[in-house]
Amino acid sequence: MGTSTLHSANAGHVRSAHQAYTLQSLKARLLPTAMAAGPLMWIIPLAVTVLAGLLRFVNLAHPHMLIFDETYYVKDAFALLQSGYEREWTDDSDDQFIAGNPQLSTDPSFVVHPPLGKWLIGLGMLLFGDFNGFGWRFSTALFGTLAVLLVTLCARLLFGSHTLAGIAGLLMAIDGHSIVMSRTALLDIFLMFFVLAAFYALLKDRVHGRTQLARKLSVPEGNRPDEFLLRYGPVLWWRPWRLLAAIMLGCAVGIKWSALSFVAVFCIMAVLWDFAARRTAGIHQWQRAALVKDGIYSFFTMIPLAFITYLSTWAGWLMTSGGRYRHWAEENPGQGVSWLPAPLRSLWHYHQAGYEFHTGLNSEHGWQSSPWTWPFAGRPVLIYFEGYDKGANGCDLSRCTEVITDLPNPLLWWACSISMFLLILWWIGARDWRAGAILSSAVAGFLPWLMYPERTMFFFYTLPLVPFMVLSLTYMIGKFIPRDPYLTLRYRTRIVIVTLVMVLFLVTSAFFWSIWTGEMIADELWRLHVWIPSWG
Repeated sequence: MGTSTLHSANAGHVRSAHQAYTLQSLKARLLPTAMAAGPLMWIIPLAVTVLAGLLRFVNLAHPHMLIFDETYYVKDAFALLQSGYEREWTDDSDDQFIAGNPQLSTDPSFVVHPPLGKWLIGLGMLLFGDFNGFGWRFSTALFGTLAVLLVTLCARLLFGSHTLAGIAGLLMAIDGHSIVMSRTALLDIFLMFFVLAAFYALLKDRVHGRTQLARKLSVPEGNRPDEFLLRYGPVLWWRPWRLLAAIMLGCAVGIKWSALSFVAVFCIMAVLWDFAARRTAGIHQWQRAALVKDGIYSFFTMIPLAFITYLSTWAGWLMTSGGRYRHWAEENPGQGVSWLPAPLRSLWHYHQAGYEFHTGLNSEHGWQSSPWTWPFAGRPVLIYFEGYDKGANGCDLSRCTEVITDLPNPLLWWACSISMFLLILWWIGARDWRAGAILSSAVAGFLPWLMYPERTMFFFYTLPLVPFMVLSLTYMIGKFIPRDPYLTLRYRTRIVIVTLVMVLFLVTSAFFWSIWTGEMIADELWRLHVWIPSWG
C-alpha cells in the first residue's frame, strides 16, 4: 500500500564521520518518500479527476440567471472583454444581460478585486457564449476540477502512497463546498487553484532541489566530498519549480489580495525546507549556507517574479485609458509616489482606495459569518433559492424548492476540522515536515481574517483552506492504518473502518447533492438538509 513510508518520513539523520555520501545513500536520506513510476501514477489521479469533472460540469447552466455575486463578476468579465476595464451597469440589468441585451454604461467602475479572475470567467464566455450559464461558469468548473487533480498529486508527493493520494483526491472531489464554488462564477475557486498550484510547485521544487543537492555532494562509496563543499554545500541556481511557484502566487494575488499571506508563508516555508535539506545532507554550516545560498537567492527571484506576474494581470487597465483612476496621476500632479511613472502612480492610488474599502467593509449581511464559526460550517451562504407552488415550473408536489448553498459535506468537514486539531498535536510531538507544511498553509488562509473582526466575511472565504483540510484528514488516515500490512487482523480491521468512513462520506454527499446543484425537490426534503438552524 505504501503507507509505511508515511511513518518513517520524519526520521532524523545524524551527521557522523562515517556518514555515506554516495548518490543512493544521499537520496535515501533526503527523499525517503520518493516513489517509482508505475501505472497507478496517473490512473488514480485521472480517475478522481474525471469524477470531479462530472460533479462540476453536469447541468452547469442551471439556473439560467446570475446568482449571488455572479451579478458583479460575470458582468465585470463581459466589460473586460469589451473594453479592457470594468464599467458601470444600469440598475436592474441582470435580466437584460441573461436575455442577451447587456445594459453596459460608458462610465468606469470602481472594482476592489484585481482583474485576473474576471478575465478567466471571460475566457469561458468567449468559448461558449456571453449570455448562458455554461459559458460564464465554465472556467470555475474547469479550475475546480483541476484542483482535485492537484490535491491528488500533492498527496502523492507528501505521503508516497497511491492509496492515500486516491483518498485525498476522492475527498476533494465529493466536497460540497468545492463543488458549489466550482459551479458558481465567483473568484474564490481561482484563488484556491493558484494557491494549491503554488503549493504543488514547491513540493516539486523540494524534490528537485534535494535531488540536485544529492548529485552535487555524491562521491563514490568510501570517499568523502571536498571539505569546502561539505562545509557549505553547493549553490542550486536552477530552481524551475520554485519560479513556477512564484508565478502561481502572483496569479493568486491577481485574483484576491488575501493571497498575500500565502506568498509570505510559502516563501518562508521553501527556505526552511532548504535549511532542513542541507542539515540532512550533512552540510556542516547548514544554517549559514541555507540563509546565504538559498534564502537570499530565493527572495530576489521569487518576490520580483510574483510581483511582475501580479502587475501583468492589470495589463488591460494599463493599456487602455478609460479605467477608474487611470489618469489620477495626471489630474493630481505631485501626489502619490513621485518617482513612479504616471500609470503606476495611478494604479498605486487605485490600490490605496481598494485597501480602504476592504478594511472598512462592515455592512450587515444576512449570510455573513465569523471566522470562529468556519471550522464548524456554522453559517454557509444560501447562494440561490426559489420556491414553487404545485403546477408552477413543473412542480408536481404541494410545494417545491430549488436551493444552492455552499454547505460542505458536513461529516467530511467536521472530520477535517478535527484532523487539523490532531495535526497540531502531531506536529508538536513528531515535527513531521508534512504536518508543518499543511498546518502552515491552513494558517495562511485562516489567521489573517482574525485581524479584521469588524469586516463583513462569508463562509466561502474558507475555500483556499479546503485542499489543506483534506490533506490533513488524509494524513491522519495514513497514521491510523498500521505500519505493517502483514499484521493481518489489525490491518484488515482498520482498512474496513477507513472504507466504511469513506462510504459514509460518499452517501452524505449523495444526500446533499440536490442542494449543491439547485435540483427541484420537495420543500420538506430541503428542510431535512437543515441539520443546524443557521444553515437555512
